[in-house]
Amino acid sequence: MSMTVTQQIITIAVVVFGTMLTRFLPFLFFPAGKETPEYIRYLGKVLPAAVFGLLVVYCLKNVNIFEGSHGIPEAVSIAVVVLLHLWKRQMLLSIAGGTICYMLLVQFLF
Repeated sequence: MSMTVTQQIITIAVVVFGTMLTRFLPFLFFPAGKETPEYIRYLGKVLPAAVFGLLVVYCLKNVNIFEGSHGIPEAVSIAVVVLLHLWKRQMLLSIAGGTICYMLLVQFLF
């Protein structure tokens, strides 16, 4: 089943509108001259760690230590993430490093 040209145009317009809305709303609610509310600053501090924890739980939800590779690639990759984060304190580097480590382990060793 394919979309008509009208449906395609409407879909693109809705996506563009949604993207623009999410980009412009923060500037409308928190203008440059106005101080950022305390709860927004709090969320800016705690949400990155919460998202990181959510990623860990999501990635480990189907790991069975009694079958297959016994969770060894996952454990090694978690150690790489922790070490990278303690060393550089950059979340994206930690996530990318752990992901690359896991993929290499799964593809070449396990």
